Amino acid sequence: MTNNAARRRKLPARYAAVISPLVLSLLMTFIVSLISTLKSLGLHPSMPGIWMVAWGLSWLVAFPTLLVVLPIVRRIVGMVCEPAR
Repeated sequence: MTNNAARRRKLPARYAAVISPLVLSLLMTFIVSLISTLKSLGLHPSMPGIWMVAWGLSWLVAFPTLLVVLPIVRRIVGMVCEPAR
Protein backbone atom coordinates (compact mmCIF):
# COMPACT_ATOMS: atom_id res chain seq x y z
CA MET A 1 0.00 0.00 0.00
CA THR A 2 1.47 3.34 -1.01
CA ASN A 3 1.50 6.43 1.15
CA ASN A 4 -1.17 8.04 -1.06
CA ALA A 5 -3.47 5.05 -0.69
CA ALA A 6 -3.05 5.08 3.08
CA ARG A 7 -4.16 8.70 3.36
CA ARG A 8 -7.78 9.45 4.02
CA ARG A 9 -9.59 11.58 1.53
CA LYS A 10 -10.65 14.93 2.90
CA LEU A 11 -13.43 17.28 1.98
CA PRO A 12 -12.46 20.47 0.16
CA ALA A 13 -11.77 23.52 2.35
CA ARG A 14 -14.98 25.22 1.17
CA TYR A 15 -16.99 22.79 3.36
CA ALA A 16 -15.26 23.92 6.58
CA ALA A 17 -17.85 26.66 7.13
CA VAL A 18 -20.55 23.96 7.49
CA ILE A 19 -18.51 21.08 8.97
CA SER A 20 -17.18 23.20 11.84
CA PRO A 21 -20.63 24.17 13.21
CA LEU A 22 -21.89 20.63 12.49
CA VAL A 23 -19.21 19.02 14.66
CA LEU A 24 -19.44 21.75 17.32
CA SER A 25 -23.22 21.43 17.58
CA LEU A 26 -23.08 17.63 17.74
CA LEU A 27 -20.50 17.60 20.54
CA MET A 28 -21.97 20.47 22.56
CA THR A 29 -25.56 19.24 22.45
CA PHE A 30 -24.39 15.69 23.26
CA ILE A 31 -22.70 16.87 26.46
CA VAL A 32 -25.24 19.50 27.53
CA SER A 33 -28.26 17.27 26.92
CA LEU A 34 -26.60 14.43 28.86
CA ILE A 35 -25.95 16.71 31.84
CA SER A 36 -29.43 18.21 31.85
CA THR A 37 -31.13 14.83 31.39
CA LEU A 38 -29.09 13.29 34.21
CA LYS A 39 -29.89 16.27 36.44
CA SER A 40 -33.61 15.96 35.70
CA LEU A 41 -34.00 12.17 35.87
CA GLY A 42 -30.94 10.85 37.65
CA LEU A 43 -29.77 7.37 36.70
CA HIS A 44 -33.16 6.13 35.54
CA PRO A 45 -33.61 3.01 33.34
CA SER A 46 -35.30 5.05 30.59
CA MET A 47 -32.70 7.83 30.77
CA PRO A 48 -30.71 6.79 27.64
CA GLY A 49 -33.80 6.89 25.40
CA ILE A 50 -35.01 10.17 26.84
CA TRP A 51 -31.50 11.60 26.49
CA MET A 52 -31.30 10.63 22.80
CA VAL A 53 -34.61 12.40 22.11
CA ALA A 54 -33.40 15.47 24.02
CA TRP A 55 -30.10 15.37 22.13
CA GLY A 56 -31.85 15.17 18.76
CA LEU A 57 -34.17 18.06 19.54
CA SER A 58 -31.39 20.23 20.92
CA TRP A 59 -29.20 19.51 17.89
CA LEU A 60 -32.04 20.46 15.53
CA VAL A 61 -32.04 23.90 17.17
CA ALA A 62 -28.28 24.24 17.73
CA PHE A 63 -26.98 23.48 14.24
CA PRO A 64 -29.00 26.08 12.28
CA THR A 65 -28.46 28.56 15.11
CA LEU A 66 -24.68 28.11 14.83
CA LEU A 67 -24.82 28.57 11.07
CA VAL A 68 -26.47 31.96 11.62
CA VAL A 69 -24.60 33.08 14.74
CA LEU A 70 -21.03 31.92 14.01
CA PRO A 71 -20.23 34.68 11.48
CA ILE A 72 -21.40 37.27 14.01
CA VAL A 73 -19.28 35.66 16.73
CA ARG A 74 -16.23 35.71 14.44
CA ARG A 75 -16.71 39.45 13.82
CA ILE A 76 -17.04 40.16 17.55
CA VAL A 77 -13.93 38.11 18.32
CA GLY A 78 -12.10 39.96 15.54
CA MET A 79 -12.97 43.28 17.21
CA VAL A 80 -11.80 42.07 20.63
CA CYS A 81 -8.66 40.07 19.74
CA GLU A 82 -5.51 40.94 17.86
CA PRO A 83 -5.11 38.96 14.62
CA ALA A 84 -2.70 36.02 14.64
CA ARG A 85 0.73 36.72 13.16
